[in-house]
Amino acid sequence: MAKKKMGLEDLGGFVFSTNENFDENELTDNEHQENLNPKDQKLEAHFSNKGRGGKTVTIIKGFVGPEEELISLGKNLKKKCGVGGSTKDGEIIIQGDDREKIMEILNKEGYNVKRVGG
Repeated sequence: MAKKKMGLEDLGGFVFSTNENFDENELTDNEHQENLNPKDQKLEAHFSNKGRGGKTVTIIKGFVGPEEELISLGKNLKKKCGVGGSTKDGEIIIQGDDREKIMEILNKEGYNVKRVGG
């Protein structure tokens, strides 16, 4: 049986901090995350095959904004590349090494994309 992860809500919402300027809402306020324009985003296109059974993937990191927008951008990239993938932990994972194609798509949409690694 999988162990249930506990969050602040499971602890009754009690948070202790020695910081005088601490704001409890900063920890749980993900819905009101700042929404940057694509030109202000600094995305990174990574290549990876570690932990995936030798399968290659392209990982887009550095997106700032709501989770729904990240998911929408991931769906758009998967559709235009004609491949599968997922969106989790603030990253977009696209199957295959399509960094050049993905960078070109993101640049056309106004994002600043930097190639990182190999």
